[in-house]
Amino acid sequence: MDTDVVEVIVTGPDADWLAGYARTLVEERLAACGHRLAAIRSVYRWEGAVHDDAEARVALHTRRALVPALVARTRELHPYDVPCVLALPVTGGDPDYLAWVLAETREP
Repeated sequence: MDTDVVEVIVTGPDADWLAGYARTLVEERLAACGHRLAAIRSVYRWEGAVHDDAEARVALHTRRALVPALVARTRELHPYDVPCVLALPVTGGDPDYLAWVLAETREP
């Protein structure tokens, strides 16, 4: 069961936007929950220039099989041309929590 759950990291323009985004994904059962970090700083190269911008980040817990649907939905909702969406494997955890994540997300 452990390998069925992933943490998906998504960054966005601000904490309020990410709160609404995470709520949408939870309502649609693409994620069981989202843990939002209100303030991060991103340094990156985009279109030939180095940027240093304030952003926010959310960690979503979901099924590995739902990652393609979550990425597609993120592309529909996200204001960025190329949003940061990274799925990280969960290699362990509280079995009850992992079961809850699976129960609160839809079948792929």
